[in-house]
Amino acid sequence: MYAPQETAGPPGAADAAGRTRSLTTAVRTGVARVLPSEPLVRNGHLLAVGSLVNAGVGAVFWLFATHWYDDEVVGVSYSALSASLLLANIGQLNLNDFLIRFLPCSGRQTRRLLLTCYAVTALWSAVVCLVFVLLVPALAPDLAFLRDPLVALWFVAATAAYTVFVLQDGALTAMRRPGWVVAENLVFAVTKIALLAGGAVLALTTGILLSWAGGLLVSLIVANYLLLRRAVPHHERENPEAVRPPRLLSYAAADYTGSLFRMAAYTLVPLMVLNALGAEQSAYYSLAWIIGYVLFLVVRNMGSSLVVEVVRRPERLAEHGLRVLRHSGTLLAAGVAVIVVGAPWILRLFGPGYAEHGTTLLRLLALSALPNLVFSVAVDILRARRRMRLVVGLQIALCVLVLGLVHALLPVFGVTGAGLAWLAAECLIAAPLLIFRSRWLVAASGSTP
Repeated sequence: MYAPQETAGPPGAADAAGRTRSLTTAVRTGVARVLPSEPLVRNGHLLAVGSLVNAGVGAVFWLFATHWYDDEVVGVSYSALSASLLLANIGQLNLNDFLIRFLPCSGRQTRRLLLTCYAVTALWSAVVCLVFVLLVPALAPDLAFLRDPLVALWFVAATAAYTVFVLQDGALTAMRRPGWVVAENLVFAVTKIALLAGGAVLALTTGILLSWAGGLLVSLIVANYLLLRRAVPHHERENPEAVRPPRLLSYAAADYTGSLFRMAAYTLVPLMVLNALGAEQSAYYSLAWIIGYVLFLVVRNMGSSLVVEVVRRPERLAEHGLRVLRHSGTLLAAGVAVIVVGAPWILRLFGPGYAEHGTTLLRLLALSALPNLVFSVAVDILRARRRMRLVVGLQIALCVLVLGLVHALLPVFGVTGAGLAWLAAECLIAAPLLIFRSRWLVAASGSTP
């Protein structure tokens, strides 16, 4: 019987392909040995790694920028990018969390739901950006260069693109692709640093802004090619019978409302410190918050993984919730211990003034991450159960308590009062949640549309 011969490739091609497969297998095996096998914990760890890598490489980007560009260029570029990120956070309507909640159960509607969210956030962020550009002379006179038509076009397009960047992370998380989240953040980081160097060589005053936009563009192309060509089709084949959940708009509106209050708690405290105590004390608070917020970020990433798994297996809600509380509590306790003990030495790296005035503050912020674990897990479980009144109520309570206590304690304790306010507010919310945990930490019956 005739057997067709295999077509021979170029010399060495088979060996090269074999070596590539062996390397890929070795990397996957190594990652599997390091990370837990349970999807809930493994995916949460990978998301946390992605956030830490993004933050670390972002710091390297600005370190290079300060050495390769004039101080004035760095200052103006940083202000412009900070404004773009703030507007993107407003413009993305918290649909990142919305996708994490609903893509796991959207079945053959996955692509349509994802692309609809892309379009809505891109359009809304563009509108928000245009309003900001028009109001720049009144809101931020130092950014008047954004009124130039070409620069304004870049600013609006980059902000809209960043909202898509945020949403693609949520989509990859929802489809259990956290490793891809790490990869696309690395692509973004490495590309923008390479373009930053190129801009410095060419002596471009817009090098920082163009490198950031270029890295974003490359990351969007790569990530969405993989997302739309591989992840989405695979996800739709896995869940062919899933029906699009009802009342999506009401959920999105409530979730966005709650997120605004949490964002207000995070962003208004530095301004309150600045107004009450001055720029120097505000610098001490801001640096301590940046370090302490890493612990909050770990919990947020574990919560995203929790929502995905609970939506897939609602009957395991209580089991998964307790698992995250125990596992994250152990990790947080270790992290808090390191920061509490090492706070003076950590802060001394930034100058003696930070160690002198910020040590107690940093310790208090680190300790507040422990009760914040209970708050965050409760919010994520209630999101999965679509108990949106409680979701919004908890975030309003956090905002009111934090801002109210900061206002009361700053005149008495100085910048340390902000740390006391965070710790007290988190404890006041976590205590009743623990006492009445049977009201929210319960298994759901049936499906969770």
